[in-house]
Amino acid sequence: MAASPSIITRDTDQIAAQTGNIYESVAIISKRAKQIASNMKEELNGKLAEFASTVDNLEEIFENREQIEISKFYERMPKPTAMAIEEFLNGEIYFRFKEAEEAAAEDK
Repeated sequence: MAASPSIITRDTDQIAAQTGNIYESVAIISKRAKQIASNMKEELNGKLAEFASTVDNLEEIFENREQIEISKFYERMPKPTAMAIEEFLNGEIYFRFKEAEEAAAEDK
């Protein structure tokens, strides 16, 4: 993913251009960001599940460097919102307007 992990000023006209409405664009980006966040969370939980311990020994928890590195990797990744905005601006997100499709079907 080519999204930057840092904050970038975005041109709202560019975001609104694909839908004609900034609010619709933000709603689409929001839904995609939730999908990305959910996928990232599942992936991270899957990787961290390998380290699950039934022992409540604090020494073992603090000694696991591999687990810490996995967590740090995910912390350094671009945020799901930044990734979703980048996908939206690159035209990589498929979206449709259900109301417009229904109106078009009624006209036929």
